[in-house]
Amino acid sequence: MMPRNGSDEAVLLYAFTCGYITLPTSYFIGGEDGKTKVPACVFLIDHPKGLALFDTGFSDRFVGLEKGLGKIVDMPKEHPIADRLRALEVDPDRIDWIINSHLHLDHAGGNHMLPNATIIVQDSEWQFGFTGEDGAYATEDFDTGQPVKRINGEHDLFGDGSVILFPTAGHTPGHQSARITTATGEAVLAGDCCNFRRSLDEMRMPDQVYHADHYRGSLEKLSQLRRAGAKIFYGHDPDFWAIVPQAKKIDLKAL
Repeated sequence: MMPRNGSDEAVLLYAFTCGYITLPTSYFIGGEDGKTKVPACVFLIDHPKGLALFDTGFSDRFVGLEKGLGKIVDMPKEHPIADRLRALEVDPDRIDWIINSHLHLDHAGGNHMLPNATIIVQDSEWQFGFTGEDGAYATEDFDTGQPVKRINGEHDLFGDGSVILFPTAGHTPGHQSARITTATGEAVLAGDCCNFRRSLDEMRMPDQVYHADHYRGSLEKLSQLRRAGAKIFYGHDPDFWAIVPQAKKIDLKAL
């Protein structure tokens, strides 16, 4: 069903899986053994003033790739964000904004498929992405020629308080999350500042983070929001993601 855009309805929220990656579980939550296959989670935000995506998943360059990163990335042919949107009868050219939580390849890989969108990213994240200090950044994914709005700190995307971006550093220098006010409650799109529900329940960080104190502070911020009634969408939790409806309007009261 095609999302509404342009009416006076409240903000609508949709979720998509745009690829998977298999990594040591300790990459997501510290002290764990083994490996976990996790989804790349993407959200469509349908606001009366425009359409925005929170992250864009893996690039379509991973479809059919079985060597190199393709050994750990699974990108089914129907998973690129452009195909996900078309299946919902949304033209990718209609997307106005891309909110990148950060610029890792599983969060910014689909940016190039949304040619008319303006990328919104924290300035510190944009600068760090070009340093070459972190191999999870691929400039071909995020330096794609689209307009880039580099922000510092909290940002009210539509000016009405319904979509608020806020810093949640620690995983990367300029990681950001989003608070979305819908008719059924407030959603917090956490990104990688909180990978699993257990990360927040147990206040546990991954084994490796960019800045431990900042990461801990971001978890504490999410904990406060959850206690206040917000529904947290954990960044890579396969168990939680299994109960999130795909490509359908999300009713927060049903989660």
